[in-house]
Amino acid sequence: MRLGFLFISAALILGGGFSIMAAAYGLGGFVEGLGVEHLQMHGLSSLTNIAILMLGGVMVLATLLTMAERKWSALIQNRVGPNRIRVPIPGLKNNALFGLPHIAPDVLKMLSKEAFRPKAANKFLFSLAPMLAFGPVFALFAIVPAGPTLEVFGNKVVMAAANPDFGLLYLFAIASLAVYGTSLAGWSSNNKFALLGGIRASSQMISYEVGLGLSLVGMMIAFSTVRLAGAGGMAESQVAYLWSARLGSFDIGLPQWGIFLQPLGFLLFFAASFAETKRAPFDSPEGESEIVGYFLEYSGMQFGMFMISEFVEVVVLSGVLVTIFFGAWWLPFGNEWLQAQGLHSVLLGAIYGMVFWVKVVVLIFLQLLIRWTFPRFRYDQVQNLGWKILLPVGLANLFVTGALILWDPSLRYLALFGFVVMGFFAFLTLTPPRQVRQAEAAADDHGGHGHGGGHDDHAHDAHALPSSSH
Repeated sequence: MRLGFLFISAALILGGGFSIMAAAYGLGGFVEGLGVEHLQMHGLSSLTNIAILMLGGVMVLATLLTMAERKWSALIQNRVGPNRIRVPIPGLKNNALFGLPHIAPDVLKMLSKEAFRPKAANKFLFSLAPMLAFGPVFALFAIVPAGPTLEVFGNKVVMAAANPDFGLLYLFAIASLAVYGTSLAGWSSNNKFALLGGIRASSQMISYEVGLGLSLVGMMIAFSTVRLAGAGGMAESQVAYLWSARLGSFDIGLPQWGIFLQPLGFLLFFAASFAETKRAPFDSPEGESEIVGYFLEYSGMQFGMFMISEFVEVVVLSGVLVTIFFGAWWLPFGNEWLQAQGLHSVLLGAIYGMVFWVKVVVLIFLQLLIRWTFPRFRYDQVQNLGWKILLPVGLANLFVTGALILWDPSLRYLALFGFVVMGFFAFLTLTPPRQVRQAEAAADDHGGHGHGGGHDDHAHDAHALPSSSH
């Protein structure tokens, strides 16, 4: 049953990604043509990208994640998960459809449930906080390109809602605005437990913004840009190979993806952005066991906005990671061969866009796996990780990256250093901690002594029994 669910999910992901991107390229090229012909304007495809990529891609994925997280946690904990709702369709009334029908009543419950507000709360700020928590997170995906820039119906289509020259600076600026939503939610509730959660959340987010910025400076230096999309952007630049070869007309090699050039930067960015999302193990601002949480007093759709913003953050973080560190929509090999096949631009864009969304979904499930694997960190551990580990390691990574790029602008020495770093982390991961090794050694010693002692006692009893009977 679960294996079938995985196959069906994979087919839906591939088909959905292909269909969304084909529609985005086709409609974008059509709208661009209308704009140039009738309005003498370029860039109207940004409007279709907002509708298809952000509303149709990000929001649909975030909505499905409300169910996927529950099913994924059930799979990890060997449970069935949500499966009580049946679809009233002939032949399907006894089929739970993997729990997907639960999404509709969840949405209806959020929309119809009474929105309670404490009497002493600040009415305006209490209502504004959920919007400030959701809006900046959703706006971050505007600069994430979901496919290459192509000529569609004779018009240039950039597959992003916006493509500013200051792409990563926009990312830092808008991401920092989310702290206002969490802090205002805790303060405006006029509840000391909500205030404590708001203080925790705001201090945690501000602390990790420093490491978040440092983690990406190495990539800015490596590609000499802060843009994500378009010619010369980080996404387009990762199609090049560090070392390459050919099998006939098929190109293979090691692409200059960010994960190979900056594995340490990836780990720092992933940890810092995970803390920014305030998901486990960084969910001390939402400590349910301590009755602490910055949205403690929220209900109805106001609570729903905080919840859906968390899942939107998961999707946006995965999109940013794919764009900067995992080659965006590019395949690890065969890109030149694929482009030489003479495919229609809509079909080519749909294939690359499907690759992008598959990578996004893989990173989404990695985040869900971490969410249901690690216990919650103590708040002092969260702060120590941000200030005493991520910050100095980020500074060291920046200095080493700058020196290697000055030494070899081709980025090959930087990639070799990246492989050394990955090997070091693989060694640390596979090597048991010292406490575990000591415990295993003590258990072996105790087992050896116990076996010997048991043998001696048995021998002593064997001699003693005949003596006593005698």
